[in-house]
Amino acid sequence: MISTHVWVITGCLLLALFSFDLIHAARKPRAVKTLEASLWTIFYIVLALGFALYLSQDVGAEASNEFIAGWLTEYSLSVDNLFVFIIIFRTLNVPAERIQSVLMAGIALALLFRGIFIAIGAVIIHQFVGIFYLFGIFLLYTGWHVGRGGGGDDDWKEPRLIQSFRRKGMSTISLAVIALGITDVLFAVDSIPAIFGLTNEPFIVFTANAFALLGLRQLYFLLGNMAEKLVFLSHGLGLILAFIGFKLIFEAMDGTGVKEILGLKVPHISTNFSLLTIVSILAITIFASVIKAGRTRE
Repeated sequence: MISTHVWVITGCLLLALFSFDLIHAARKPRAVKTLEASLWTIFYIVLALGFALYLSQDVGAEASNEFIAGWLTEYSLSVDNLFVFIIIFRTLNVPAERIQSVLMAGIALALLFRGIFIAIGAVIIHQFVGIFYLFGIFLLYTGWHVGRGGGGDDDWKEPRLIQSFRRKGMSTISLAVIALGITDVLFAVDSIPAIFGLTNEPFIVFTANAFALLGLRQLYFLLGNMAEKLVFLSHGLGLILAFIGFKLIFEAMDGTGVKEILGLKVPHISTNFSLLTIVSILAITIFASVIKAGRTRE
């Protein structure tokens, strides 16, 4: 159980960071240079790892490992989310100098929707452990869909709601914010079951999502020219989601008294093994993408 003072300290830290980023984006609406975006991205990654170290000292190693596994998963899903944002901005022809402001609105909406889903998920899981069956099956389907390239990154089309607002003369910026909000809801539906597959602690679920969203504004500009290079990212994400889906199903079996399947003991997947699996999949995915991009240039 996470103590109140840890919640307060963490909440104040995250509020300060998000407020700073929001004010900075509002005061300087411009396209962020690659070097600046790289430095800020590194800063937020180091910050997340520092928070994991803090958890290991103040809460315990298990909480720290759960946070890292959850943060890596949510960060990867957020990167995939950014690729969709790139397509949305290109489709709607959002001016480069206004992208920062729209991005911050999208990130704020993402945090809001994920917070709502986290609260709902925590209540449901506390009342009914069998919900893990549904979460697991959903992640298996999502993993298959994303892994085969059906995540929607390359073929985003305006929803009918956006088309309706466009016909009514709504501004491009307003359309972009609404489009990001719709996308955020869809990604929250994927990301929340995934993180609950790694930990049941609401504090870890929330902070992993929050730290994964920090710095996405800068990361967007860093990834702008890399979207086509991470060709295997969707396959890696598909494997991660499928792995967590199986983990959830096994936990649901254990929680509902099912100890064996066809005479075989239902396996227990530890946090350390989950973390190792996620890191390995991401490393192989990035390495394979780099190799593929290098061969394409040749």
